[in-house]
Amino acid sequence: MKILLVDDERPARERLRALLREVRPDAEVAGEAGDGASAVALAGELAPDLVLLDIRMPGMDGLQAALAMQALERPPAVVFVTAYDEHALDAFEANAIDYLLKPVRTERLAAALEKAAVFSRAQREALQRAAGGEAISVTQRGAIRRIPLEEIICLRADSKYVEVHHQGGIAISDASLKSLEARFPGRFLRIHRNALVDPARLRELGRDPEGRPVVRLEGLTEALEVSRRHLPRVRELLR
Repeated sequence: MKILLVDDERPARERLRALLREVRPDAEVAGEAGDGASAVALAGELAPDLVLLDIRMPGMDGLQAALAMQALERPPAVVFVTAYDEHALDAFEANAIDYLLKPVRTERLAAALEKAAVFSRAQREALQRAAGGEAISVTQRGAIRRIPLEEIICLRADSKYVEVHHQGGIAISDASLKSLEARFPGRFLRIHRNALVDPARLRELGRDPEGRPVVRLEGLTEALEVSRRHLPRVRELLR
């Protein structure tokens, strides 16, 4: 996640940097600004996923900056960070996704970042649809790329990420398994709470040495466990 920090006080920006390292160490602070006009310019230049934005600043304030950012080609998610709670209604009218009061608590920042992650995923998916063709954005060998659905063998939940097994190897998606299933209804078959597969690649239903049902897929050497709940549907498709 690429983040822009905006506050007219340097110590406040430094504290946010420290909190981000604690809460979301994989986040990238792409830039900083000390006023609204500079923030809008940097947002247009850097295309951040999220702007952590103070409200009371000299010149263009945070509310005006947030409204100006909505006109950008790729508007970022905005979370206001302020010492004053009287601006909450105005903040949400400016399309902010959250409103944090100083001093910012780590748990509130973590919740705001999760909201921003959902927002940025929605943006990426909209861009992918506009570009044509259905695909999933993944990280592989340090690069971000799109994997067309027809190349995907299965999706497996692993901790906070989803492993995307495809014809070229294994990549990582930050979307949840549930969101991917909802985004492409009918495209993948759920065989377990932690696995979706391409039903066209089903080849064999058997059992592992412990007697648990497993399936084998074209293009995947490892057999995948099938839960009791989803076993009837797998059997039906293989008949």
